[in-house]
Amino acid sequence: MHTPDPTLGRAVLVAPSTISRSHTAYSILRVGAALCFIGHGAFGFITKAAWLKYFAVVGISEAWAWRLMPLVGAVDVLVGMAVLFAPRGLPLLYMTVWATWTALLRPLSGESIFETLERAGNYGVPLALMILTAMPRSWNGLVRLLDRPAHDERVLPGVRQVLKWTTCVLLLGHGALGVASKPMLTAHYAAIGLPPDTTAWLGWFEILLAIAVAVRPVAGLLLFTAAWKIATESLFVVEGAPIWELVERAGSYAAPLALAVLGQATAPQPSSTSQERPYFPTPSR
Repeated sequence: MHTPDPTLGRAVLVAPSTISRSHTAYSILRVGAALCFIGHGAFGFITKAAWLKYFAVVGISEAWAWRLMPLVGAVDVLVGMAVLFAPRGLPLLYMTVWATWTALLRPLSGESIFETLERAGNYGVPLALMILTAMPRSWNGLVRLLDRPAHDERVLPGVRQVLKWTTCVLLLGHGALGVASKPMLTAHYAAIGLPPDTTAWLGWFEILLAIAVAVRPVAGLLLFTAAWKIATESLFVVEGAPIWELVERAGSYAAPLALAVLGQATAPQPSSTSQERPYFPTPSR
């Protein structure tokens, strides 16, 4: 039996400008999600002592954790490359679930809940990409090539909401860690000559920025947010950390940038044939 495509239904006229913006946002989200996992996977190959306590949460010993890190890294890089070159629903679903789980490992291992929120770009961006491509909720949908956004304006409100709240949550999380004067952030600002009390002040600034995005996510504010995140995360490299620290946070830049490209929501324009269209199944061969 042929299963009807759930994306079919009422015809909606999509303006050419909207299609162009959707394709640009699609490319941004695709690259952002891929770089996030490639960067994270690189640390699996390098191995990272900070990960030991996350393995311990599920009862994995230190000795086994060191052995498993390259395997975790290899899977992350493969998934990232798959989304970059031939995106399908299965790796995007994996990205969303795995990134959510690894973010939750922070409070489960004794760290602040704001560490989970600060990583919203890791799981929010692949989720937004799944919605933008209107991935069917079926096995065929999981393995189908998603090489373009859905040409259907009905998916855009959901994408905008996911990207807006992803941006707000990651700013809120990072800002709260700043208000709490997280030592790592203080060290980052010290690397460019800023005094210790800068950490808390910039933390409050990021919380206010999150509120501003929630209230009025205009393009200029979102572009500033993307530039701000790139600048602040670049301090990892300034302080001497590997470039992969900057790369694995690509979701934090992609979310506000893609939302800026999509712009504000507008009411879809029904076509002259906007009545329900019948679906004619094709007999299976």
